Amino acid sequence: MLVLFETPAGFALFKVLDEGKLDKVEDLWKEFTTSDSARKVVELKAFNKFENTSDALSAATLIIDSKLTKGLRKFLQKHCEGETLAVADSKLGNAIKEKLKIDCLHNSAVMELMRGLRNQLTELISGLGAQDLGPMSLGLSHSLSRYKLKFSPEKVDTMIIQAIGLLDDLDKELNTYAMRVREWYGWHFPELTKIVADNIQYAKVVKMMGDRTNAVDLDFSEILSDDDVESQLKEVAVISMGTEVSELDLLNIRELCDQVLALSEYRAQLFDYLRSRMNTIAPNLTALVGELVGARLIAHGGSLVNLAKQPGSTIQILGAEKALFRALKTKHATPKYGLIYHASLIGQAAPKHKGKISRSLAAKTALAIRYDALGDGGDNSIGLESRVKLETRLRVLEGKELGRSAGSAKGKPKIEVYEKDRKKGAGALITAAKTYNPAADLVLGQSTEETPKKPEGASKKRKHEAEPAPAEETIQEDGEQEGQKKKKKKKSKEIEESADADGGKKKKKKSKEGEEPPVAASEGEKKEKK
Repeated sequence: MLVLFETPAGFALFKVLDEGKLDKVEDLWKEFTTSDSARKVVELKAFNKFENTSDALSAATLIIDSKLTKGLRKFLQKHCEGETLAVADSKLGNAIKEKLKIDCLHNSAVMELMRGLRNQLTELISGLGAQDLGPMSLGLSHSLSRYKLKFSPEKVDTMIIQAIGLLDDLDKELNTYAMRVREWYGWHFPELTKIVADNIQYAKVVKMMGDRTNAVDLDFSEILSDDDVESQLKEVAVISMGTEVSELDLLNIRELCDQVLALSEYRAQLFDYLRSRMNTIAPNLTALVGELVGARLIAHGGSLVNLAKQPGSTIQILGAEKALFRALKTKHATPKYGLIYHASLIGQAAPKHKGKISRSLAAKTALAIRYDALGDGGDNSIGLESRVKLETRLRVLEGKELGRSAGSAKGKPKIEVYEKDRKKGAGALITAAKTYNPAADLVLGQSTEETPKKPEGASKKRKHEAEPAPAEETIQEDGEQEGQKKKKKKKSKEIEESADADGGKKKKKKSKEGEEPPVAASEGEKKEKK
């Protein structure tokens, strides 16, 4: 029986000398306590050495997946004819049996035998020392771990974090140096600051010109693209009100201009490097938000994997943490965007739509980051598709606003009145028009008001209260009351006239008689009855 054993250096085939000892599994380990006793149980028959590390890595990965390499297939066909092969993996044994027609064995005795071989490996294989086996095992394990994690040195996002940090520092230093050049040379030629606005062009002009009196004889066409600016510079240089500067001062100013130009060149090289790294590591993120914004998001998150763990709502306000916590503390509105605000898609949107677009862009950015960090593909197809969708959404939002402004003044469409009696597309009516009904008119003297209804919860009527009269009786009672009021007015006028003739005393008596006429009549009736 033969035993197949995998080592970092290659595949080894051992021949079992005494198969009877495999029956005693519990005592098998005692046979491998020393190298002499191990040589009595097994001996090396053949060894297939790996040519290089990549060959060892490919063989190890295939063995892990229970697959055969070409070298192992030829090696077994050459040395295992008519023999039983003991293997450590049952799936690998099945593959060998199917493809090579070699009987394979896998049980507890084989596993114990493998353990003993591993213990005495350096003694059983000549030329393989412990000092060589350790580094080989370590290197193969590292390579295997990288393969399992699909690790690639091209995917290191630490370079992006350092590059974007250095780029921001260069921008600050470049701005500081350029302002110093303008302030320093402004004592000699103050008008040049307004004529040349760009800092790099300003430094090149100062370096070429030196003293302002040399401007008339120089050609600035390579630096200044506009001829009008060049002619204006030469005209103003003649009548400038700046102070005179020594040659030593101009020498130091020119050296500072050299520093500004060198920093600008290095910044351009660094930006190209950052662009290439971003297109390699995060192509979909770059397609959505650009190189600078994507690199700042990765640097703020710590790494691409850490950023992939964040939801879209966190990516939306990443970089605006101070504003967020201040808003939560003061109970004001929270910020709508952070670093993502500098993306070109949000810059294209109107102020009222920036919040909606930033929310949509953050959601798409979260998907793109996860695909870049954890996906297998290296293309930017998802980023380009998401960008097209966001641009379409932006056009839809702007189209809605255009539609509202192009409509009526109130922004509402005209609504046609629905008439059920009119046919569709015809002016004729299905039913005849309604005629005037004179019976529905109200006659004068009749009240149009309806009698108020009492609520359900009102108390019940008392027994001695009479029921309300019908509408005709109420109208007659109203007419009688109006007649009594007229009679009282006539009597009151007669009493006033008599009061003026007789004086104040008679006035009081007549007023009493006028007030109580029904009482006197009742007393006369009583006397007649008696």
